[in-house]
Amino acid sequence: MSGIFQPLKLREVTLKNRIVMAPMLMYSGQEDGKVNALHEAHYAARALGGVGLITTEVVAVHPAGRISHTDLGLWSDDQIPGLRKLAQLIRTCGAASCLQLAHAGRKSSTNGKIFAPSALAHSEKYPQPEALTTEAVQQIIGWYAQAAERASMADFDCLEIHAAHGYLLHEFLSPLSNHRIDQYGGSDENRSRPLLEIVRQVRDIWPAEKPLMVRLSAEDKAGPGGNTIEFTVELCEQLKALGVDFLSISAGGLTPTFDGEIVPGYQVGYAEQVKKQVGLPVGCNGSITSSELVESILHFEQADLVYMGRELLRNPFWLLDVARTTGTEIPLAIPAYARATGPYERGH
Repeated sequence: MSGIFQPLKLREVTLKNRIVMAPMLMYSGQEDGKVNALHEAHYAARALGGVGLITTEVVAVHPAGRISHTDLGLWSDDQIPGLRKLAQLIRTCGAASCLQLAHAGRKSSTNGKIFAPSALAHSEKYPQPEALTTEAVQQIIGWYAQAAERASMADFDCLEIHAAHGYLLHEFLSPLSNHRIDQYGGSDENRSRPLLEIVRQVRDIWPAEKPLMVRLSAEDKAGPGGNTIEFTVELCEQLKALGVDFLSISAGGLTPTFDGEIVPGYQVGYAEQVKKQVGLPVGCNGSITSSELVESILHFEQADLVYMGRELLRNPFWLLDVARTTGTEIPLAIPAYARATGPYERGH
C-alpha cells in the first residue's frame, strides 16, 4: 500500500496524506500585504489537487521584513480577513493550511532601510543592512508574537516559524552572519536566543490543539565556520522542549551559493538525522519530483512529510496522477474529478 496516502496526526490536526506544498513566494501581491484573487486561485488549485497540507509563502511580521514589496504580511489586523478567507478556501478544497511567518532580514529587497543581526550584506547585489540594536531585536520578537495571534484569528490549522534559508532568524543562528557581542550573539546559546524566545511566546499564544512548526537550515553550506548538523540537532532538542511539534529540515540559503552537490533528494539525509536523534516528526525537501523517491523516503522512515515545490507549480494535480498509477482511491473535494483520475466509476 502506498505510504504517500497514509494520514499523519499532529496534535488535533490530521493531514490526509504525506505531501506538503512547499512555501513558494509569488511576488504577486501589493504594497498593503493583503491577499488578492491570484493568491486564492494559486493555493486553491493545489488544494484541489489533493495534497495534504498547503503552506503559504512567507508572511512578513513587519513591512521592513518583506522579501519584496509585494509579499503578504500579517503586521496589521487589516490583513486578517483576507488570510482567513484563504485558510477557509484551502479547507473547502480539501487540504489543511499552514501559515509561515518570517522576517527577511538582510535578504529584503524592499525600498528603504534593511536590518540584520550585523552590518553584513547577503551578497554584493544586496545593500549593507543596519545592525539591529538589542531593543530592536526584542521588538521583532514581539512582532512574531503579535503576528501569531493574528494567524490564530485567521484560523489556519498550523503555524510555521521560518528560521532557514538566510532570512533574519537564520542570520542570528549562524556565526557567519552574526558578529554581535550582546546577548543575541557569540555563543551557540546566544545566537539561538531570538528563535527560542519567539517560539516560547508563540507557543503560549498559538492554540494548544494546533501544531507549531519550525523550518531550519540544518547546515549553512556556506563555507568554513558555519553551522553544522550537530548544532541544529541540539537546537531542535530545545525547540522540542518548548512545544514545537514538527520540524521542516532544509539546508543552505545563508549565501547565494550552496557548498555541495544538488541532486534529487539531496537534503533528505539531514531530515533523517534530526528525526532519529530528536524524536520529532520531520519534513524534507530538495529537488524531489518523483513518487518513487517519495515512497522510498517514507518507507525507510527518513521523513514523515515530503515538501514539493516546483513539481506542483508544473502540475497542480500531480498527486491525482500518483493516485491513478497506484490504484489508490482518494477523497476529492470535487467528486467529478474522479472521471479523469480513476480507477473510479464513470460519471453519468
